Amino acid sequence: MMRQYELVERVQAYNPNTDEALLNKAYVYAMQKHGTQKRASGDPYFAHPLEVAAILTDLKLDDASIAVALLHDTIEDTDATRAEIDQLFGPEIGAIVDGLTKIERLQLVTREEAQAENLRKLLLAISADVRVLLVKLADRLHNMRTLDFMPENKRKRIATETMDIYAPLAGRMGMQDMRQELEDLAFRVLQPDHYKAITDRLDEMKSEFADTIKTIKTELSEKLKGDGIDALVSARVKSPWSIFTKIERKQIALEQLSDMIGFRVIVPTVADCYRALGIVHTNWKVVPGRFKDYISVPKHNDYRSIHTTIVGVGRQRAELQIRTEEMHRIAELGIAAHALYKEGATDIHKIENESKAFVWLRSTISHLTAGSSTEDFLEYTKLELFQDQVFCFTPRGRLIALPRGATPIDFAYALHTDIGDTCVGAKINGQIVPLVTQLRSGDEVEIIRDQNHLPPSNWETIAATGKARAAIRRAVRLQAQARAYALGEHMVSILLEREGSGLDDGEFKVLAEALGQPGKRELLIALGEGKITGEDLDTQVMEVKGIKRRRKKIDLPVPDKAEGWFALKATDEFRFRVPGNPRSGPRAKAALTQLDFNTRVEVSPEGVVPGDRLVGIMTPDTPIIIYPIHSDALSELYDSDVAWIDVRWDLAGREDRDHPCVISMQAQNKPGSLAQISTVIAACEANIHNLVMRMESPDFHRFIFQIEVRDLAQLTDVLNSLKLAAGISDVQRATVAEARALDRLEWTAPERQEEPA
Repeated sequence: MMRQYELVERVQAYNPNTDEALLNKAYVYAMQKHGTQKRASGDPYFAHPLEVAAILTDLKLDDASIAVALLHDTIEDTDATRAEIDQLFGPEIGAIVDGLTKIERLQLVTREEAQAENLRKLLLAISADVRVLLVKLADRLHNMRTLDFMPENKRKRIATETMDIYAPLAGRMGMQDMRQELEDLAFRVLQPDHYKAITDRLDEMKSEFADTIKTIKTELSEKLKGDGIDALVSARVKSPWSIFTKIERKQIALEQLSDMIGFRVIVPTVADCYRALGIVHTNWKVVPGRFKDYISVPKHNDYRSIHTTIVGVGRQRAELQIRTEEMHRIAELGIAAHALYKEGATDIHKIENESKAFVWLRSTISHLTAGSSTEDFLEYTKLELFQDQVFCFTPRGRLIALPRGATPIDFAYALHTDIGDTCVGAKINGQIVPLVTQLRSGDEVEIIRDQNHLPPSNWETIAATGKARAAIRRAVRLQAQARAYALGEHMVSILLEREGSGLDDGEFKVLAEALGQPGKRELLIALGEGKITGEDLDTQVMEVKGIKRRRKKIDLPVPDKAEGWFALKATDEFRFRVPGNPRSGPRAKAALTQLDFNTRVEVSPEGVVPGDRLVGIMTPDTPIIIYPIHSDALSELYDSDVAWIDVRWDLAGREDRDHPCVISMQAQNKPGSLAQISTVIAACEANIHNLVMRMESPDFHRFIFQIEVRDLAQLTDVLNSLKLAAGISDVQRATVAEARALDRLEWTAPERQEEPA
């Protein structure tokens, strides 16, 4: 166990002006408080805060951080109090220790809602003072190093938490060495077999390629020195976890991975970085597509370096990282490398000016305080933690950093939520592209907008960033609530108009409470969403208004089964049933009195397919019209005075029939679009029966197809395949209005007249 004077000497090695009295007092206080406590390994508990302090001295942190490391478990595990810490060490240290105590009580691997809330608390504690995060990461690193002494279930929980939260957070703060060690330690616990296979292979490589590594290292040093560049060249083997993720991503065997060796070239100046790059590319073969310049465009966590891959001795690939000493220090230590911490300053604005990593942290905090739901926040934060970036530009040259796999939709939302919501198209490098196109570094992206546009729900599956997904989900939710509110308002209006009555605010409040809703708005939304049925609304309105109604018994066709289902002469594909509580309006009653075996049956224009849930609508002197339950026409009929009839499929022995239905999509206006759509539909073994198209803008057309499919599964296959096709978007089943466009444009050939003999 490290002695008191040894700790002070470690700090004095990089900070000669250290407050020795503060460190001595914290050392003695923590040792006395932990007393005879033991860790799971049997070691004195005080050895743990000492090791955490030692890790922070490697990061060259300020005196307050070292003192906090010694004290970080005192409030949680001893009888020490926040007031006592404040009194002895000052409110600054007391606040950091208190923040760490709150984090220690969090369980970050729980059910999603609790996990999201705990993650909020974690980031809020960090945002108050970044040293809270630095001490917590050091604490987690030492706990992971000594994890073998814990029970297996606890080991896996802590390792999962480390892999999901703390390792990515360390990476986001630019602390790559700490991230790598945390990932490897968690990997060893979570997937021990894979870990052993990779580490065994790495051990073999170190001896197998020792001569190759030495040769490349020597040649690099000599070539650079020959051109007057004083470079420090070092070799390394990639970490087990990074190798495993590459194997998983590329779907290859470990033996097929050829670039597990890396070299770092540390040079004096930025100009020397580019000179060294030229020397390397002149003397060795370069692997195409592996060059990245993070000096010109730094990563989100302040990382700066030049990456390239060469083919060295024995055709062995080697990745090179070329950087200056300052870049190397930030690459290794991240946010901890900033001199700000060594001076003990914690001004947020100064830190933001020096560290992009902290800017990200603050933006994440601002998002979580914006009132998003817990599941939205959890997804947003995890996506932001794990993203790997591409760098794109606006037409005016503004740089936008996005995760790999991002689309123009993500780009639009990165600019502003309003731009994302009103995005209808995009140009990449001057060319119009589908919104599903993945962006590449260096792309210039121009967003095409329509102020009347709102994002469709399927955008959520396209977006790659947490910010875009959360904004899309919120916009879709607000749209759905607005539609539901309008529909609910219409239902109440029709009901009251039919009864010749009205509701004042007081009666609305009573009605809402009777139906289990807090107020008028919530009541109308619940009605529109179908959470409250029209029958329940009718009953409660009658009670609120004090109206008594006598129901007339309706004579119905005799059912062919006890459940009440009956057949009609017009169709052999469906069975029908009148609900137990039929609609009570006069037109609905009149319609049901006309229902008999000869009643005609029609299908809604958008079509129905086996697998759809169905409903029938009937008015006096009209056929039963069968709609799929999702039909937009039903929203207008929901509380109209029409008869609603239950409908189900009856296809026994006729399952091989094809059924027409109508689908709609938007496609780029370019040669081959129609052929592409037809090919996709044919590949799904569906038949095109009819189609129309109309121009929505100079760049896009709307296509409406009537196709024939066997069932809902085949239709879903068609829709999903079209969604994956390049240049095609907004693929969905057609609305009634769109389906009727097919009927309006259908053409009948004139009869041929016979020529006279």
